[in-house]
Amino acid sequence: MNAPEQHRMIGASVKRKEDYRFLTGAGQYTDDVVLPHQTWAVFVRSPYAHARIARIDTAAAKASPGVVAVFTGADLAAEHVGGLPCGWLIHSIDGSPMREPPHPVIAHDKVRHVGDQVALVIAESVKAAKDAAELIEVDYDELPAAIDTAHAADAGQPAVHDDVPDNTCYTWGHGDKAATDAAFAKAAHVTTLDIVNNRLVPNAIEPRAVNASYAPQDDSYTVYVANQNPHVERLLMAAFVLSLPETKLRVIAPDVGGGFGSKIFLYAEDVALTWASKKIRRPVKWTAERSESFLSDAHGRDHVTKAELALDANGRFLAMRVHTIANMGAYLSTFSSSVPTILYATLLAGQYATPAIYAEVKAVFTNTVPVDAYRGAGRPEATYVVERLVETAAREMNLDPAGIRRRNFITTFPYATPVGLTYDTGDYEACLARAMQLADVEGFPARRETSRQHGLLRGLGYSCYIEACGLAPSNIAGALGARAGLFEAGEVRVNPTGSVTVFTGSHSHGQGHETTFAQVVADRLGVPIEQVEIVHGDTGRIPFGMGTYGSRSIAVGGSAIMKALDKIEAKAKKIAAHLLEAGADDIEFADGVFRVAGTDRTKTFAEIALTAYVPHNYPLETLEPGLDESAFYDPTNFTYPSGAYLCEIEVDPDTGETRIDRFTAVDDFGNVINPMIVEGQVHGGLGQGIGQALLERCVYDNDSGQLLSGSYMDYAMPRASDLPDFTVETAKGTPCTHNPLGVKGCGEAGAIGSPPAVINALLDALAPLGVKDLQMPATPHRIWSAIRAAQPASA
Repeated sequence: MNAPEQHRMIGASVKRKEDYRFLTGAGQYTDDVVLPHQTWAVFVRSPYAHARIARIDTAAAKASPGVVAVFTGADLAAEHVGGLPCGWLIHSIDGSPMREPPHPVIAHDKVRHVGDQVALVIAESVKAAKDAAELIEVDYDELPAAIDTAHAADAGQPAVHDDVPDNTCYTWGHGDKAATDAAFAKAAHVTTLDIVNNRLVPNAIEPRAVNASYAPQDDSYTVYVANQNPHVERLLMAAFVLSLPETKLRVIAPDVGGGFGSKIFLYAEDVALTWASKKIRRPVKWTAERSESFLSDAHGRDHVTKAELALDANGRFLAMRVHTIANMGAYLSTFSSSVPTILYATLLAGQYATPAIYAEVKAVFTNTVPVDAYRGAGRPEATYVVERLVETAAREMNLDPAGIRRRNFITTFPYATPVGLTYDTGDYEACLARAMQLADVEGFPARRETSRQHGLLRGLGYSCYIEACGLAPSNIAGALGARAGLFEAGEVRVNPTGSVTVFTGSHSHGQGHETTFAQVVADRLGVPIEQVEIVHGDTGRIPFGMGTYGSRSIAVGGSAIMKALDKIEAKAKKIAAHLLEAGADDIEFADGVFRVAGTDRTKTFAEIALTAYVPHNYPLETLEPGLDESAFYDPTNFTYPSGAYLCEIEVDPDTGETRIDRFTAVDDFGNVINPMIVEGQVHGGLGQGIGQALLERCVYDNDSGQLLSGSYMDYAMPRASDLPDFTVETAKGTPCTHNPLGVKGCGEAGAIGSPPAVINALLDALAPLGVKDLQMPATPHRIWSAIRAAQPASA
């Protein structure tokens, strides 16, 4: 491969560099790490949703064979170990700050959800720890539990926290309420929907795991953990919980097998093992079992919403009004307070020029597992509200679902929405038109008739989504309550032989960063991609960064790398100018070659790299040796991926069984680094979104608070047979205007746009039978019941 061919890496479908080690079993995950003198941990968890802890007897467990130590919440409280912090401060409408009740690492007075940890057993083996855990006797005084999201704040409900008697964390408002109410007062038509956004359980292939060790020689800790942002884990654990200097805590996130948001947070298990490693002076490891993950990993979604859309007689949107009750679970998780507010209400404009919007969100505590960010984090909930309203309004007003969208699309950019965001670019009409073409909408009536002849119902559903991702900028996030910055860091180290090592604060848990980041560097420097190494996930090696979530890796992390590359190129040009006896302004750089403009005098990138480290002929009076540069990038705006999704579905009215016949997704991700990886990301997101729409639902018993869907026997994950062959296309796109790569992010799109497309398709299919609404998941039983309920009594 010659240099010009090597150089054109951006936009190429390069096979993932990291896959060889994964496919051959050579990856290293946290559970693969076994340290000298390793011990293993097991947590004793509450079988009750709400109870006072009257007594814990650990004597028999401590005497059990192989046991190293047993700790309870009282042990941590005695050493003043702090509670887990929440990273985002939200204020209520009246200006009061949200209520932040303590979140103990190990419960020591009350348990507040099934699975709340009450003791930690450490032993020489997992089996010994499990055997000992069964010997611990806990006397509980069971209390009534508050479970139901919609009624958690009602008068008379049990208080999850004694100092929050109404179970309300905050009541937050956003938008212009007066303008919205005035628009509704003059509307020709109002569409109203009651929406439940079902609670989901993240299910990454790799369960959460922690392995913590203490080094007495320098009073330091090293923690291996399955985590998406190791620097944030280190900051929160050191500064806010264990009161340690950050220099004494090294956090390493090795290969991570999926996260989807559930591995962003600082979890109690991470802290407990880190603290315990010093107490026993040995490494201690815990790996969650799958059923344990259902009880301990932060859940997602869980909104109950009343949504209204006001329209004029021609179907133009006048205003939207949304009231949401959002379940926080028993405690505030790391980013939980931001999900149903900043990441939700600010996206209620969708792709539409709606003049007035007002959202009010009440966040409530319940005796359930904490709820936090899950793939999309607020944006799927917002898109579901918007796109269900739009499709329902079209049906109620007898308007074409594509036509009503086109009538209300934003067409001029930049566009400031009434809920606080400014979209920089987009072409929503182009995405919709292409999606309709690929989906063969013109042929749909004939396919519907064929289905009817076979006794089946066929429906077509639309969804036009937009998301705010590339989470940043810090100044806006800070004004909205963030307690941390949202920048990213990158370091580019050119080695003497011309190979390149990149250190990034972003982290990969399946997205292919070792390939896409290397493509960016190889494209810029004109070096073979094989000579670019990407290092991430280790606070001892990388500059302080904010990790990976919110589709921010390439938009923010990649931009930091680009800024560092700017510095590399600028310095390299000065070295080249010295060697070529020319002015630095006369040096051109392309395809890995430095050239004096207008001449054939050149130096290769490898020659410049060697000169930087062997400075025998070097302008030492003006330049330091070496070629190693760092940069931080804090963008000026979010990025705004968007797209149009069409779902076509068949329903058997006798059984409620559904089959997605075809699904078309056209996305605008701006500039695309690796189309193959992007397509894979979209496929994965579509699978998760379809799973929410048709299959997945986390269910608690409203009386006892027991988790009824605590395993794959009861919680239905999508299988390959549940998914169609997707038609996926990335639009030519409208590049982002405010980052150097013009990228927007793609990791969450599929999960954001697909649920409303599926439900809209189902309702289109069932409309002839009089079914007007369905809640997710639209299981066969729910569909069958809805059909029966819509039929006349005599039918």
